[in-house]
Amino acid sequence: MLHSPSAIMDSALPAARHHAIVRILAAADEVILGKPDALRLALACLLARGHLLIEDLPGVGKTTLAHALARLLGLHFSRLQFTSDLLPADILGVSLYERDAEGARFRFVPGPVFAQVVLADEINRASPKTQSALLEAMEEGQVTVDGETRRLPEPFFVIATQNPSHQVGTFPLPESQLDRFLMRLSLGYPDPAAEKALLAGGSRRDRVDALESLLAPGELAALQQAAGQVHAAAPVVDYVYALTATTRQDQRFRHGLSPRAALGLLAAARAHAFIDGRDHVLPEDVQAVFPAVAGHRLHHRGSESGLSATDARSLIEAVPLP
Repeated sequence: MLHSPSAIMDSALPAARHHAIVRILAAADEVILGKPDALRLALACLLARGHLLIEDLPGVGKTTLAHALARLLGLHFSRLQFTSDLLPADILGVSLYERDAEGARFRFVPGPVFAQVVLADEINRASPKTQSALLEAMEEGQVTVDGETRRLPEPFFVIATQNPSHQVGTFPLPESQLDRFLMRLSLGYPDPAAEKALLAGGSRRDRVDALESLLAPGELAALQQAAGQVHAAAPVVDYVYALTATTRQDQRFRHGLSPRAALGLLAAARAHAFIDGRDHVLPEDVQAVFPAVAGHRLHHRGSESGLSATDARSLIEAVPLP
């Protein structure tokens, strides 16, 4: 047994909660064709209160995925196109000096970061200084401008897209920035059947615009809280630790996963189990989210290449199941 009977009275989640998850995934699948696994991982990332990084070629649906999730979850959405001349103030906001009959004062004009879902499109096309403007927002849920700290909306997610690093005009994200993302996904090309359906189905933008929120205000917070309470028995926690420790001992990588990454791995596994309609975590949940959580945190010695599918499989196979 991976879970104690005293901790779990019923292995099935309340029907209403699971039905909401099923409806969200079904609606997203009608827009992002042929990518059910990526959709499940993206939703798990948001339920685990994490930020999401999507790395792939232009035109495979990264922006569409972010916009679709925001609409289905009923969240205020803001899109920011990152370019080489973008400044931190363009993200955070700026204080304007105003003079009127009552006197002179500064008025703060919030930037696009003041939204519940911020799409940082092609984030690696901006300079490192501009990229770093998101560090405090992603870690603390707040920004500091002109010495004054301002809270961001709740919930707050950053969904960033980036082009492959070999493309012209990109600035690699520093490790401190990468670590702020709970998961990194890659959509890839659709399979032949999905691409033919995509060609026959018309504009994805129109489909996204037609989506309606499937959650009432406050319902996402309830789902996040429920996902965080999914039971992880001691053997599963030991399994997460063993995976983490294995990455630190593997000489292929410059360094292993941090304790924060281990916490993120367990939170993502809880969310994955929640999406599956269970109130307890299985080792299979940990394995399902491991490549997305570890892929951007592990780098080969002497190169900038990250965790490959083969690397992830070898690490998983190296750790016995509980």
